[in-house]
Formats: sequence, C-alpha cells, structure tokens
Amino acid sequence: MTEAMPLWEVFIRPRNGLSHKHVGSLHASDATMALNAARDVYTRRGEGTSIWVVPSSVISASDPDHAAENFEPTASKIYRHPTFYEIPDEVGHM
Repeated sequence: MTEAMPLWEVFIRPRNGLSHKHVGSLHASDATMALNAARDVYTRRGEGTSIWVVPSSVISASDPDHAAENFEPTASKIYRHPTFYEIPDEVGHM
C-alpha cells in the first residue's frame, strides 16, 4: 500500500525587501522535491528571488468562527497602526 504524497504550501518572494506571498500548493514526497516542483510550476518566468515550501500538515491556523476574539482587541489600540506617520515617496516599499 502506498501513501499519498504530502501537500506543501508554496510561498514566493518576488524581490528582495518584499514579503513572501502564498502562491499555491503542490504534492511532493519531500522538501527537495517540493522546492524543485515549486520552482518549475510557480517561477517559470523568473518572477521570484526566494521560495519557501512548508508541509501543510504543520501549519496552524485560527478558526474563522473566532475572528472577533482574535482581531477585535486590536481595534481599540490605534497606536499600533502606522497611520500617524507620513512616509516620503522616495522610501518605496515599506
């Protein structure tokens, strides 16, 4: 009996200084195969500088039904939002 190949989540960083973004999922037997497959599938036109692959089984996520208790407390802490600062146009991506 053969086991199904694990599912991996793929994240690509488009340029240095930017965050990795989730671009999709794929099945692979190990991390090396997942990296190679991610490169072949998600960076065909050279649009990335870095690839992360993470087994889906190790990702922990919040429950959307508990969004209020997870995210509402931040609404009363306006000092945590960078709305009080003006960023010069020369800064570019922040």
